[in-house]
Amino acid sequence: MSAEPSEIASPGGAADPPASDDRVARRLRGFGPLGILSILLILASNFLIAPINAILVLVWAKLSRTPWREIGYVRPKSWTWAVVIGIVFGIAFKFVMKAIVMPLLGAPPINEAYHFLAGNAAALPWMLYAVIVGAGFGEETVYRGWMFERLGKLFGPRAWTKPITVLITSALFASAHYGVQGLPGSEQAMITGLTFGTIFAITGSIFLPMVAHAAFDVAALAMIYWNFESDVAHFFFK
Repeated sequence: MSAEPSEIASPGGAADPPASDDRVARRLRGFGPLGILSILLILASNFLIAPINAILVLVWAKLSRTPWREIGYVRPKSWTWAVVIGIVFGIAFKFVMKAIVMPLLGAPPINEAYHFLAGNAAALPWMLYAVIVGAGFGEETVYRGWMFERLGKLFGPRAWTKPITVLITSALFASAHYGVQGLPGSEQAMITGLTFGTIFAITGSIFLPMVAHAAFDVAALAMIYWNFESDVAHFFFK
């Protein structure tokens, strides 16, 4: 395919959508009752099985006639490089966080919330699904793609819109991790949110952050499963 999803034209001769559909689309894109309801519904879906929240974002984009590029679904110049760079960066980023950043923040060497995964082969399929589909696809679509679009529309095209959006989305991303992983999990999520948010703000494409996020979490899962979390955490700080 040579066109972006948002650039694919309607079939020739197709009838224009009814005016009522246009009104619904405008209201979904706005911040009136229907727009706020859609926001609350997507936020509430974060508590359901992943990636329902991301699927709802895509449904919202379809019904509101929001171009896919506005939620970051922009084809990278090279899929190969996007995947390779995303995987390498995500894994390296996880090791830096585990070996340097989190020890400096006083985090424990073991992630107690997920330590039950150590050697637990039965849990691997579900956890791989959770970190690749739920986190890589789901969280990036919601916290970067959709939230950037919503806050960008709310704040308008100002010089400070993208920086403040990165901060707000990162804070929300961090708060979502507190319930399960406590303060260390929120601290890590804040830093990763700032990093992935900055990448998205610069590139405008969600796919590199998606791949990097999935690789980051798969690396974390590998450390836990093979039980070398503590070794990495003490690599520089004994």
